[in-house]
Amino acid sequence: MRIAIFVSSSLALLLSATGVHAANGASPPALPTADISVEASRPAPNDQFRAQVYYETTETSPGELSRKVNTVITQALQTARSYPAVKVRTGGNLTYPVYGKNVRNIEAWRMRSSLTLEAQDSAALSELLGKLQQSMVISGLNAAPSSETWKKIEDQAIVDALAAFEARAKLVATGLNKKWKIKHVSINSGGIQQKPIMPLARSASLMAAEAVAAPIEAGDSTVSVSVNGQIELLE
Repeated sequence: MRIAIFVSSSLALLLSATGVHAANGASPPALPTADISVEASRPAPNDQFRAQVYYETTETSPGELSRKVNTVITQALQTARSYPAVKVRTGGNLTYPVYGKNVRNIEAWRMRSSLTLEAQDSAALSELLGKLQQSMVISGLNAAPSSETWKKIEDQAIVDALAAFEARAKLVATGLNKKWKIKHVSINSGGIQQKPIMPLARSASLMAAEAVAAPIEAGDSTVSVSVNGQIELLE
């Protein structure tokens, strides 16, 4: 796989004023310094997937409402157990009243219960979603690099950024006919951000005819690392 590296940089030179070293042992004059900032980026494959599904219905009887919702969720959990590559956790229930024309009268009750599915096996997750969506709604599908993948690519981007920092430091020092050394340096990187693949909910009636969900195309995320530091310019 061809890896593209994007490096951008900005530079601000701060040349400190040189003082005269007093004969009474005062501190030596400060050395000229240069502030340097560079950034390196690498693509990381989105190999961690998370989906949210829910079931919602309305009944006049709270008992019947709870029974119907629990039946669907129990069946969904049983179906999910046949996919060991997919981790499933319940997201809780939300129940609220449905009022009639007279807002003081409760005509029915509505309940929503949700599940969160996580997997690195996109094929298994896609197949499971294809079965669950016959009775449930997919409210979101996101992808991001797994923590292991992110760490690996981040380490590579750090190496790129440090190399860019050194190259820029040499360029500055050479242009001023100086030698140089690092005074301080800091490394910063962004966190993992999930990429929405299918952010909008789709109705169960629309999806019921589909036996298997479409293949998941996750793409890549960009891992960026910035290095900021200061060098001293030597004679």
